[in-house]
Amino acid sequence: MLRISQMALGIGGVLLMLGSAQAAQHAIELHQVNAQGTGDSVGSVMLEDTEYGLLLTPDLAGLDPGMHGFHVHMNPSCQPSKQGGETVPGGAAGGHYDPENTGTHQGPYGDGHLGDLPVLMVDKDGNATTPVLAPRLEVSDLEGRALMVHAGGDNYSDEPKLGGGGKRVACGTWSQ
Repeated sequence: MLRISQMALGIGGVLLMLGSAQAAQHAIELHQVNAQGTGDSVGSVMLEDTEYGLLLTPDLAGLDPGMHGFHVHMNPSCQPSKQGGETVPGGAAGGHYDPENTGTHQGPYGDGHLGDLPVLMVDKDGNATTPVLAPRLEVSDLEGRALMVHAGGDNYSDEPKLGGGGKRVACGTWSQ
C-alpha cells in the first residue's frame, strides 16, 4: 500500500510540475523540407516553460522510426539554401542556436550551444509523442528561430560533424 501511495505522489508531482507553467505555451507546426522548400505538415510541437526548463511535447507523424537529431536553429526559415554549390533542404535555418558563440556541441545538459535538444524518439509507426526537456531554454528562446528534425541520431559532439546527425527532414518556425 505504501508503494502505491509513493507512486501516486510521484505521478502527482510530475503532473503538478507540468501543469504549473500554463502561462508560457506555444505550438510550432513542422513541415517536411526538401530542395523546393517546405512540404506537408508532419504535426506540431507544444512548447511550455516549466521550473525545470523548456518542455517540448511533439505530436508528429510520418517520420522514419528511430532516434532523430532535434535542434533549435538560428534563423526563422525552413527554406532551402545553397552550400558548396549544393541545395540543402531547410538550409536557410542556419546553424544550431548558439547565442554565446561556444562553437561546440555538448548536448542539452552541457556547456555548448543551446540548440542541442534531447533526441526525438519516433516509434515503429512513424509517430513522435514523447516529451523532451531542454533545461537551459525557455519558450522565448525559440521566438525568431527554427525547430528542426534531422534524420538519424545525435551523439552531441563535434565529431563526426554535427554529432553525426543526418539531413534536415522537418522544420517549423515561430516569429511573432
